[in-house]
Amino acid sequence: MADSLQRFNRNSLTGQHHLELLAPAGDRSKMEMAIAYGADAVYVGSQHFSLRAHSKNFSLTELHSAIAYAHERSVKVYVAANILAHQQDMSGVRDLVRELKPLQPDALIISDPGVFSIARQEAPEIALHISTQASVTNGESARFWAEQGASRIILARELTLPEITSIRHDLPPHIELEAFVHGAMCMAYSGRCLLSNFLVNRGANQGECSQSCRWEYEVREVKRPDQPLLLTEDERGTYLMNSKDLCMIEHIPALVQAGLTSFKIEGRVKSSFYVATVVKAYREALDRYLKDPQNYVFDPTGLADLEKTVHRPFDTGFYFQTPHEDAKIYLEDTQVREAAVVGIVQAYLPESGLALIEQRNKIITGQSLEIVAPKGPHLDVLATGMLDLERRPIDSTPHPRMYFYLPVPQPVQQGSFVRRIGDKDQPKTTAAL
Repeated sequence: MADSLQRFNRNSLTGQHHLELLAPAGDRSKMEMAIAYGADAVYVGSQHFSLRAHSKNFSLTELHSAIAYAHERSVKVYVAANILAHQQDMSGVRDLVRELKPLQPDALIISDPGVFSIARQEAPEIALHISTQASVTNGESARFWAEQGASRIILARELTLPEITSIRHDLPPHIELEAFVHGAMCMAYSGRCLLSNFLVNRGANQGECSQSCRWEYEVREVKRPDQPLLLTEDERGTYLMNSKDLCMIEHIPALVQAGLTSFKIEGRVKSSFYVATVVKAYREALDRYLKDPQNYVFDPTGLADLEKTVHRPFDTGFYFQTPHEDAKIYLEDTQVREAAVVGIVQAYLPESGLALIEQRNKIITGQSLEIVAPKGPHLDVLATGMLDLERRPIDSTPHPRMYFYLPVPQPVQQGSFVRRIGDKDQPKTTAAL
């Protein structure tokens, strides 16, 4: 453990590596939220050649502005160009790399050797990270990419911690290792799935995955088409291919000891508030660890916060063992929802003790709320004494994005979000965490 800390601690005297919290940014709003809540780096997609085509992503003009915004705050930006490219894609890939070059992203995320080669030719000064889509599962593969000029390997999700430790020992010290620590897992090997292609003609490896593995399915016998058979006893449907969600917040020392330096959160298509909650939980856990690694003790507050997001049951994936009959990463259930965002703090008026809130979901008098700021503990408040903009009492906030005043006992930061507690198993809304 001590050797790992010396090599990989953010405060290491060698300065070769630091522990990085890497957050998803599906659009500008999500990027700003990730940065505000503590991300060291964000990964984004251009509007072409990214594996999240149905995320809003960034135009080149938006990327230019986003990269400048992040760099002003000492946050790195990695641009995903990680499709498995077909022949007709290659001229467009070359154009994209040429257009990205003057924007100075901190790295490109690439899985395809042809795309890698073009990036080396057109922008040799931009660092290249090998995508998890490349399925790096052994030290020989990792060394191969390092010899081609990659500076970081994003490991396949199917690795155990001992395997990661072995790969780390096979690599030169300057090569970084990144891995997913939180978010959705995939039922296919490192995302190499053709189910979406087959069912809806949307290529998962070209960025258009429909997440067909998370749909409900029935089996029908040919001669009895009116008698569908559910594959589980769950009355809500069957989810035989639906994986659990990864959550490694309880195991930060083990991740560091294995040699990981970048902790990646999945979720470019998740909400801004999901990103904020997850980033804050891991940020605070990492900071506590870095402050005193030898005496670090996990604080369950972070896990409690993660439980309040829209998620499927949490699991540690492949990190501690290859899943088998007694340790499945698949489930027969739907997502869990614990809390809903109901508003964003726009201002605080100290003379009256009121916070000006922009509504995101309806609340009614008497509901328990929680205000979540980028830093510090959450603030519990009760939805009482609400006022409209004319300072007239109101019992609810029924109008989308309406402004209202909420009594708050202490100052709260602009941009903090307000969430309602106790929404488990309620229907999901578009503004849900």
